[in-house]
Amino acid sequence: MKVIDLINNNKTGKPLFTFELLPPVKGHSIEKLYKSIDPLIEFDPAYINITYHQSEMMEVVQSDGSLANRLVRKRPGTVAIAAALQNKYNIPVVSHLICGGTNKDETEDTLIDLNFLGVDNILALRGDSKRSAEFIPEKNGYSNASELVEQIVNMNAGKYLTKDIFDMLKTDFSIGVAGYPEVHKEAVDMKSDLEFLKMKVDKGADYIVTQMFFDNKYYFDFVKACREVGITVPIIPGIKPISAMNDINLLEPTFKIHLPEELVAEVKKCKTNREARAVGVEWCIKQSKELAAAGVPGLHYYTLGMSRNIKRIAKEVF
Repeated sequence: MKVIDLINNNKTGKPLFTFELLPPVKGHSIEKLYKSIDPLIEFDPAYINITYHQSEMMEVVQSDGSLANRLVRKRPGTVAIAAALQNKYNIPVVSHLICGGTNKDETEDTLIDLNFLGVDNILALRGDSKRSAEFIPEKNGYSNASELVEQIVNMNAGKYLTKDIFDMLKTDFSIGVAGYPEVHKEAVDMKSDLEFLKMKVDKGADYIVTQMFFDNKYYFDFVKACREVGITVPIIPGIKPISAMNDINLLEPTFKIHLPEELVAEVKKCKTNREARAVGVEWCIKQSKELAAAGVPGLHYYTLGMSRNIKRIAKEVF
């Protein structure tokens, strides 16, 4: 079932429970994903997201012992994983698709594979830049997510890149896009960021899922700002519990978000990561309950492959 239909048909009075997972590192088993998912099945997840990662330039040791730069894709297999999870759990899977590291033809082929496998939910993203301030698209690729959304919408209408083939199969993808309550780290300001977001929605995106935030005010203000510029699609809050003591040092500069002083102070009191996780769980429960009470369409959790803390949160919220 498509995500937008799950949202529109939800009559429970509760937000949908969903979460995001990383593909296993190359050479590792999919069983690790199953072990992350299994503890959360009792909370009836509406769908599961699986992320997509492009190749990275890394230093590798050559046979003579010298170092050389080489493109390495550390987490392949997104399409296969999406199909495997959907088949095993009979739960819709949202496959992430990015502009970075791929061209239009490769994107079309990936979408065809997903369609053949019955995976009809896509989160369309530009993707991060490769260790530089500026995002550089691939040759014959896309520079932003709105272009990617347009390609998916065209395929839903039976329009493929090849123009001289008729009676092309119409796909039926539901398309999600990302939104940034505290402004995308590369955006000039909120106004321009909202203009880009509205472009993605106007091109055909069905819903928005947000970047993580730790103060719900950012989400509520973001939704209000979206509605004021004419963005009417559902906006799902994406949240992540603090899981380690060093999160308070890493999250703000990495994602350009703000951590509340109260949360930082509590984490600084912790002497172990276990204590920090407990603080993160309690904070996330408070966030989740406030968001649920406000009638959000869903609560989407960024797990980074850790489900024990998400299970503790879900027990209190769902």
